[in-house]
This record gives sequence, C-alpha cells and structure tokens, in this order.
Amino acid sequence: MSESSPRYFAVDRLAVEIHPTRADLGRTAAAAAAEYLRLCIASQHFARVVFACAPSQDDFLASLADDLTNPVDWGKITAFQMDEYVGLSGDHPQSFQHYLREHFLARVEVGAFHPLSAGEKDGTEVCARYAEMLLELPIDLICMGVGENGHIAFNDPPFADFDDRARVKQVKLDDACLLQQVNDGCFQSVVEVPRGALTLTVPVFRAARRLSIHVPGPRKAEAVRAMLEGPIETSCPASILRLHPNATLFLDPASASGLTIWAPDRKPGCVRR
Repeated sequence: MSESSPRYFAVDRLAVEIHPTRADLGRTAAAAAAEYLRLCIASQHFARVVFACAPSQDDFLASLADDLTNPVDWGKITAFQMDEYVGLSGDHPQSFQHYLREHFLARVEVGAFHPLSAGEKDGTEVCARYAEMLLELPIDLICMGVGENGHIAFNDPPFADFDDRARVKQVKLDDACLLQQVNDGCFQSVVEVPRGALTLTVPVFRAARRLSIHVPGPRKAEAVRAMLEGPIETSCPASILRLHPNATLFLDPASASGLTIWAPDRKPGCVRR
C-alpha cells in the first residue's frame, strides 16, 4: 500500500484511521460526520451535536462547513459547546464560544445553539442548567479532540471521573492543560490562561450515540499512544473512548508516530491490540 493511502485498524471497540495529511484527516472526518447527521435527520428530523473548540479542529470544521455538494440541513441541528473558560464572556476573543462562532457558526445557520455561559457569576447554576438541556434528549454526535495530557473536554487526569455523577461541572485546569493552551496559540503565556473552566464530564461522552475524534499533530503523539496502548484509566481520560460502541479516532502520521501497535505495512481493515 502506498504512503498516500489511509490505514485502518481498531483497538478494543474504537475504530482508528490514519490519514496521509492533517487536511485529509479533516476532510474525511467531516464527510463521515456529515453523512451521519444526514442519516439522523432522515430518521428523526433533527440532530443534537456537541462541538469541541480548539485549533486541532480547524480542518474538520472548515471541511464540515464547506461541504456544498451534499450539505447537511443545518437548520435541523442543535449545537452545544463542550467546555468554556470560567470568567470569559462569549464575545471574548479567547473564549471557546467565540472560536466556534468564528470557525463554524458564522458559516452555517444551525437551528439552535446553546452556549456554555461561563462568564456568569453562579457557575453551579450554569452547570445545572446546561446539564438539563443535554439530558432532554440523547446527544447524537460529539465532535471532539484529545488533549496533550489525554484529557477529553477539560477532564484532566487529576480530576477525571469515568462515572461522574455530574454531567457538567466546574474544574481547575492542571499544569499540562494550561501549557497546551499556550502551545495552541490561544494565549501568549501560562499566566494569561484562566485557571478554571466549565466542562462536560466523561459520562456525556460515554452516552453519546457517536463520537468523531480528531487528533492531528506531533504534540498529541504521546497522548494517542497512552490512549491506545496504555491501560483504560483516568491517568489518560481518553482511554475510556476505546470502549465506546460507535466511535472513530482520526489521526495523521504525526499524531500516530508514537504507536507500536500500528505497522505501516498492515492492510486495511485489520484489528490489532
């Protein structure tokens, strides 16, 4: 198989795809997500989607918004945020709400968007209110990434709970997570990064009907290795995604570079642990 071809395998229940470039990753993941959303709309006339907000999602969101060949009926989509920095209003340039509006919502007109209002004073009330909205109906799709420390949303290793009783909660960001925000170019120094955030918890991801996981770049290689080759434990929160019955992890060669379970000469469709 040529180096320009994608590779496919699985770890536990998690499908894994390695695409030749970061752009290929974004296009392929977007096409798969769009097809799934079209199926949801055809069967139930709507879909509920959670979006991650980070530079790792740029290619995916751009491809999803630019698909004019067979576009999703975005008017039937209800969109949710995955997390938000405590204390930042939705129009703050470093807020995740601002990111999502700029990179996606300004380009497609969804039926409804529910922002996670972390700028409000009563974070407990915001979390409770958002949890109620999430629980009204199943979440059809979560479009997400994985952090450099293996976090999903802001469930960092020191605080992640696979069986969290909350669905949305306020957390303190650990040092590795703070540094990632600088590495991503969102802040110039760690001092500028807010120390707290509101986040969806791990059970929200476990209960979603489908997960589309987009993890490009060399800085994610160690997290990907721990996610796929390490034990399923909160030291790498993303490892729990291996047990999801309908999830795909999209990688590029850089993010897959630390894996030993994947061999470049393996054929498509192989399952390997």
